[in-house]
Amino acid sequence: MSESTGVANDRIRVQVTYALPERQDIVTVELPAGATAQQAVEASGLLQKYPDIDLAKNKLGVFAKLVKADQALRDRDRVEIYRPLIADPKEVRRQRAAEGKVLKKGGGEAEQAT
Repeated sequence: MSESTGVANDRIRVQVTYALPERQDIVTVELPAGATAQQAVEASGLLQKYPDIDLAKNKLGVFAKLVKADQALRDRDRVEIYRPLIADPKEVRRQRAAEGKVLKKGGGEAEQAT
């Protein structure tokens, strides 16, 4: 066993996280060394808790970097399950520009100069 983590060398411990608008769910799982991001998600129980998660649609990441489901994990990685965007930020900006709205810094509306 490794003294720093308390996990045997042939096992890894990772966190799996899923963020919702009102809360974040974080689960720590212990897996065999070489386990994949998808295996971590499946072992976390989050698929059962949140049936809206679809690994064919939801993207996965490790520490905010997109990864494929078959990405091998390392001890202490954090697998993140991303929700789809509600609105495409680029499209929202295009629509605002088409409506003639001027944005001030911070994303709110500013008054147009006359």
